[in-house]
Amino acid sequence: MNGELKQILEQVRNKKLSVKEAILKIKKKPFEDIDFAKIDLHRKFRKGTNEVIYGAGKTAEQIIGIIKAMKSNGQDNILITRLQEEKKDIISKKYKIKYFSDAKIAILGKNLIPDGIGTIVVATGGTSDIPVAQEAAITAEFFGNKVVRLYDIGVAGLHRLMAHIDDIMNASVIITIAGMEGALASVIGGLADCPVIAVPTSIGYGASFHGLSALLSMLNSCSAGVSVVNIDNGFGAGYIANMINHMEIKK
Repeated sequence: MNGELKQILEQVRNKKLSVKEAILKIKKKPFEDIDFAKIDLHRKFRKGTNEVIYGAGKTAEQIIGIIKAMKSNGQDNILITRLQEEKKDIISKKYKIKYFSDAKIAILGKNLIPDGIGTIVVATGGTSDIPVAQEAAITAEFFGNKVVRLYDIGVAGLHRLMAHIDDIMNASVIITIAGMEGALASVIGGLADCPVIAVPTSIGYGASFHGLSALLSMLNSCSAGVSVVNIDNGFGAGYIANMINHMEIKK
């Protein structure tokens, strides 16, 4: 159950909040229509996290309008993904944002305090995979997770991977990010006792088909416990890892 909703219900149970006051807190309009976008205001109650802005395909002015609507409804910490540099420059004139150029991610406000059940490891096959890895890692950190980055530990030199075996064994979730043939996910999946989220990247020579070969390799992994997201989808991997790292027993 979402922590904020649980807190409201516990306040009612402890007579610190009346039923009427609780209803007013919960009974906000489910979305705000600003013509070109409908802001989902109830997503945190349903999903545990607020809506994220996908920057690609939106103008800077549209993103500014969405930010304004979010902030007016109490969302002070906002994550924007796939945000191009030129749009960042326009938005930063209106709002103070922290921009990560490699991941093309912007953050308004601050990350949540890490409160997950363990550590999320983000591992890449090569240096060229780092932009996607950064998107995953920054997303996970934004939602309140401790993240360990292990970059350039691919199968071309397994000794590099084995040098970090303690981090792999102690992780609660591992995100493996690789292009070429995508073998890193299978190798780590055969070592770890936690869920492994594989992210194929579009890195590789011609026959890699812009990440399709890595995607198919990861989908066909013989290592149990490996799941796969779409090509270059670092955000999706970071989001899922956050959900796993914040699992609780449902009573």
